[in-house]
Amino acid sequence: MISNQILQSTIEGLKGIARVDISVMDVDGKPVAYTSDMSGSSRAVVEFAKSPADSQEIQGYQFFKVYDEQQLEYVLVIAGTGEDAYTIGKMSAFQVQNLLVAYKERFDKDNFIKNLLLDNLLLVDIYSRAKKLRIQMDVSRVVMIVESENGKDNNALELARAYFGANSKDFVTAVDENNVIVVKDLSESDNSREIEKAARGLCGALQKEGLRGVRVAYGTVVREIKEVSRSYKEAKMALDVGKIFFDERDVIAYSALGIGRLIYQLPIPLCKMFIKEIFGGKSPDEFDEETLTTIHKFFENSLNVSETSRQLFIHRNTLVYRLDKLQKSTGLDLRVFEDAITFKIALMVVKYMKYMENFEF
Repeated sequence: MISNQILQSTIEGLKGIARVDISVMDVDGKPVAYTSDMSGSSRAVVEFAKSPADSQEIQGYQFFKVYDEQQLEYVLVIAGTGEDAYTIGKMSAFQVQNLLVAYKERFDKDNFIKNLLLDNLLLVDIYSRAKKLRIQMDVSRVVMIVESENGKDNNALELARAYFGANSKDFVTAVDENNVIVVKDLSESDNSREIEKAARGLCGALQKEGLRGVRVAYGTVVREIKEVSRSYKEAKMALDVGKIFFDERDVIAYSALGIGRLIYQLPIPLCKMFIKEIFGGKSPDEFDEETLTTIHKFFENSLNVSETSRQLFIHRNTLVYRLDKLQKSTGLDLRVFEDAITFKIALMVVKYMKYMENFEF
């Protein structure tokens, strides 16, 4: 259903052109949108709605019926009589009629995209409905998910639609109360760099509008419309995995998740078993702040002792002492590549476990 706000804006625009007052009423004679109060005509509107006539002049007003798929939806009232008022009324009724059709088509497409994302359609229904709605089936697309601190309460959905524009082939919708979904249409020349640029552009535009904590995640490119749901699931995973392992990033791609994608799919009991086997009863995140800082900086510098000690402003021997101490307590020497990999994965597993514990509560 078209919003009253859109109707109000439309008839105000029409009045600005035609210089006559216009009112749109429902079939019960209640004003929906108007440039001048015509509630005194409510009874006449009700009687007109029951009549077989599509237009009628009553007590200095012109009445016109507006249909939605052959069902009477509104009565449009024009202040004035004569041929000019009749012409303005017909044009205004035609404009409102077209708005109903346009918004209904948009709703049908929006409903189709939602069901497509959620895998609620059979394959035969996907192709038949896409054809009916004039949606191309063999175009490359990628799904982006936009999340912000206040969910949809901050008007992120409308802001995203405004960013892509009304004439865009991209679909912007929402399947829950928290996230905005963008099904982006791609050209043949669009590569991963262009997709990343589009995601960053959207993120930046929303941040400029005052939205806080904006994150954009996107899946891989799909070539057929039936595969759009796969890109959506990938984008959802990218959003979750990004919060756990890449919380400093506001844009994250499914293809950039690395080992985090594997860890995210591990069952918690298996994670606990892994940590216990490696560290016994101790968790790697229980080390003191100095040790943890040393570990992270050592990994950042690709296990380079000299560069790590320089960035930590400590002597090389001090760093070696800390690494030796860590080896004694865990049995893992971070200077050995295999042990470093094991320790790095363990830190990520612990981070994942903590996130899932907080998520459950």
